[in-house]
Parts: sequence; structure tokens; C-alpha cells
Amino acid sequence: MMEDEAKRKLKAAELQCKKDRVKMWGNYVPPATNSKAIHDQNFTGKVVEVVSGDCLIVADDAVPFGSPAAERRVCLSSIRSPKMGNPRREEKPAPYTREAREFLRQRLIGKQVIVQMEYSRKVTQADGPTTSGAADRFMDFGSVFLPSPAKGDSDEVAASSAAAINGSQPVGVNIAELVLARGFGNVVRHRDFEERSNHYDALLAAEARALSGKKGIHSAKESPAMHITDLTVAAAKKAKDFLPSLQRIRRIPAVVEYVLSGHRFKLYIPKITCSIAFSFSGVRCPGRGEPYSEEAISVMRRRIMQRDVEIEVETVDRTGTFLGSMWESRTNVATVLLEAGLAKMQTSFGADRIAEAHLLEQAERSAKNQKLKIWENYVEGEEVSNGNTNTVETRQKETLKVVVTEVLGGGRFYVQSAGDQKVASIQNQLASLSIKDAPIIGSFNPKRGDIVLAQFSLDNSWNRAMIVTAPRAAVQSPDEKFEVFYIDYGNQETVPYSAIRPIDPSVSAAPGLAQLCRLAYIKVPSLEEDFGAEAGEYLHTVTLGSGKEFKAVIEERDTSGGKVKGQGTGTEFVITLIAVDDEISVNSAMLQVSCLAPWCNRALLHRC
Repeated sequence: MMEDEAKRKLKAAELQCKKDRVKMWGNYVPPATNSKAIHDQNFTGKVVEVVSGDCLIVADDAVPFGSPAAERRVCLSSIRSPKMGNPRREEKPAPYTREAREFLRQRLIGKQVIVQMEYSRKVTQADGPTTSGAADRFMDFGSVFLPSPAKGDSDEVAASSAAAINGSQPVGVNIAELVLARGFGNVVRHRDFEERSNHYDALLAAEARALSGKKGIHSAKESPAMHITDLTVAAAKKAKDFLPSLQRIRRIPAVVEYVLSGHRFKLYIPKITCSIAFSFSGVRCPGRGEPYSEEAISVMRRRIMQRDVEIEVETVDRTGTFLGSMWESRTNVATVLLEAGLAKMQTSFGADRIAEAHLLEQAERSAKNQKLKIWENYVEGEEVSNGNTNTVETRQKETLKVVVTEVLGGGRFYVQSAGDQKVASIQNQLASLSIKDAPIIGSFNPKRGDIVLAQFSLDNSWNRAMIVTAPRAAVQSPDEKFEVFYIDYGNQETVPYSAIRPIDPSVSAAPGLAQLCRLAYIKVPSLEEDFGAEAGEYLHTVTLGSGKEFKAVIEERDTSGGKVKGQGTGTEFVITLIAVDDEISVNSAMLQVSCLAPWCNRALLHRC
């Protein structure tokens, strides 16, 4: 029997003759392939994110620091690691998925690497679901080398892994070989004319060693099961239940899983095996769509994405996001944003409870003096003191004329713009619709997130609605229940399938008219807290129950991305609400009737 190594060499020689059309292969026509070679695209950079055991995101050194364009997605050539799964499609991660990603995270995050791009491959339907009619998508593959490997890494790979760019000096350890040697992946068996790694033989050798050693996915052992409590998708009350245990720990070790915005993150806390949403206390970056928001996200990804950090938790907000301070390598991370002019301090509650507040103020002052980023038009003296050390800009505030359409409690509610032509236009469109009989069961199966027509139970009117929850299986009965959110009013209810109709795209295309708001400067107890029901009832009486129009003064646009059931993530207006025929604001009225929690900062009453 011919040895495997000899077989590979003969096969490679034959393939090269076919490519060069030598002698008997002069008329050879290669089969079609969906891969294409990439030439002369080598670069160096730092690893920003480990997506999976076979995919990295590397920030190219040739692109300026902080630029979103610096990040390049690199799939490791000719290997395949266990799949991550997809929670949205209820796909669980394959065995050893977490171990493979954690292995690369510890080895690579923040490290300098050399990347040799080798080929690209067109994504087909077989690779996963794609959007109908979407343009072709390509994945770029390459070999990634770690010039300064960890102790012991060199022993796990073959001597041939000391590969060289263009055959010159060695560039370190091939990451794909490390993955295979640990048993965290398999080598892809390419067809003859498919592009592959330039170090394919070394990859096969690494896989063979893992097989003989029965490592990782090649072992008979099950991967260790790990249950992680994800508080980012749980109710806010559950996050509040965790608050005392987190406050008791002075500095909590954590890992940054995602950068959600410049100041908001998803963290994994190994000590209690849970994931939390975390935001800097008293520091805010521009919201999505605003100038410098993408740059703030990019800087945070370069600085802390998937890094080991320490946090101190101060409190938790109404959405279940924990607020506090974060350190990476003993550096207060918020100062990085403030020094770069990518964030500003918001300390209306007082800076005394923020850890290292003096460092934050110093960093912000430095950015102002240099007129960096968000401070590029800053002129000293255009701010006035409010009696404390805090400052408030004297810019003109935006004012809207609104009607309240739904009260949620906790000082939060939905409004519609009064007299807006969009409101009248959509109402006319809905009135002109000819509502047909209920669709035949099976012909219309709305799913979560779909926009439909739903019949409101109180007045039998038809309105635009978003499906919040739907039966998992196909509809079998007209009585099956759907939870819907009325996107033009902000309320939601459960309706039967018989009260839902498909909607014409011309009607569903316009954004929802309901805007989420909360009262500025005051803290109203939630419905679950003491006096929360009374506060909600009073707010309902003076707003929705009064039938009045109001003037809404927008004090702030909160883009921290709190989860709003039915509507998802969006901007929340923080407003002072004043009836058009009144002088006192609803904010002040709430204080005067003593509906607020006793810890509310009443010193701000004069600002309402």
C-alpha cells in the first residue's frame, strides 16, 4: 500500500500538470469552481475579535486607528471549526465551539499578526440562508501567523509552520495549525481545482496528530456543558435581583463579549457564569447615526473587544443595564473616549458617586481644550452653571406638539405628533382599505417582527401592528393567539389569528408614528415598585385621560438601546411635557403630588 504522504505528492504533481496543460493535459478544461485566488494582499494588524474557531477580525495597520474601515474579516484557509449555532433559529452551538473560540481569544486578542490572503469563495445557498435577490457575497480566506507565539505553541505545530512571506524570513506559528493540533477543527477536503491554503500539507499533518492523540472533537468525551444566565434578554426585574451580589464584589473580572455602542457593552462574568448589559456611569457617546458614533464604537472594539476587564457596578437602570466603571490593564476605559473627544460626561445626579470622577473630568477638559471630535465647535463660556459643578449647554432645545397615545408606567409613555401630515395620510390609507375575510389557514403565517393589519379589540378598528410573539408551528386554528404591538399608538394586546390580515407594502413601509418618551429630571417608580401603580394612574389621568395636546421639550435623546417590548431597540426622547393650556409641566406636577420614589433628586424641580 502506498503511504498517504506519497499519494499526496503524486496527486499534487498531477494537478500541477493539469493546471499547466503539460503534454497529455494540453486540452484539459478545468471544472467550474466558486473559489478564486487572491494575490499580493498580505498585511499586518492586530486581532480585534475572534468570531469563531476559524474566523477572525483583524484591524489593518495601514488604516488609521479608530477607523471602522480598518477591520477585515479573515476566515482561516482550508479548515472548518465547530459551528457557533444561531439562537434566532434555535440552533445550539456544536460541541467544543466555546472552547475553540476561547482558545483563540486567549492567544490572539490584541496581538500583532501577519496575514497572507489566499483565496475568496462565493457564498451559496448551501452555506446558509441568504436574502432573496441579494447580491452575491464573498468570504475571504487566508493564513494568519503569530510572530510571537505563547510558550508551548511552537511544540504543537510542525517545523514547516515557520512559513515565510514569498519564501523569505519565517513569520511564526500558523494559527490554523494550532486550531487543528488542539482538536478544534478539521481540514477541508477540497476538490482538485479549488483554491486552498498554501500550507495545506502542514494542516493535514496537524489534523493527523490531533486524531492520533484523540484531542477535542476527535475524543470520545463530550464537551463540558456550561449554562450561562443571559441577563441581556431577561426581564429587567431579574437584573435587579442580581444587583446586590454584584455590588458586594469590589472589582469584578469580566470579558467584553460585544461592543453595542461607544458606551454600552455585553459582558460575560465567569465568577457567576452570567452575561450582562453594562454601560459607563455618567458618560455618553453619540448615538447611532450621529457624528462620531461609529468611530467611538471602532475605538472601543480596538481597545476592549473580547479583552479581560474589571468592573465596579453602581446600580441598574430601568432596562436592566448595569451602570458603573470599567478598567482594562488598570486604565479607566471611559477616559479613553473622553480624551479622544468621543464622549461627554452627563452627571445631573452628581459626579461624587462615580469612581475616579476627577480623571474623567480631566480627560473631558483636555478634549475640550483641543476641540477634538464632538467638541470641534466648542467655545468656552457658552455653558452656564446650574449651581453645581455640572454644566448645561445653552443651545436651543427642540420642541414638538404631541398627543399622548399610551402610558406604560415608570414615567414612560408613547406620543404622536399632533397635526402631522403623516398621521393623516396613514389614517386615510387605512380607512380606504377593503378588509377581506380572514385568510385561509396555512396561506398566511405571520412571524415575529412582521408588520400586519390587526383589529383593535376595543373599537374593532384596523391598525398597523408588529407581531411580537407568534405560535412556533404553522397556524392550525383561527383562534390561535398572536401578541401584537400597534406601531402608530404604542399599545399592545393579544389577538386571535382571525383578527390579523396581511398588509400592502405601500402601507407598511412608513415608520411607526408612536415615539417612546420618558419624563426628564425625575425618577418615577416602575409599576412593580412601591407607589408605581399610583404614579402610573396619575400620569395616565393628566395625559392620555385629559385628551389635551402637549408641548414636548426634548432635553435629551437616549440612544443607549434599552429593549422595549414589541418595538425593539430605538431612540427614547427624554422630555419636559407641558399642556398647551397650562404653565406647569407634568414633570413638576408628578413631584407635587408625591408620586415619586423617595430617592428622586428634588433639587432639579426648578428645571422641570
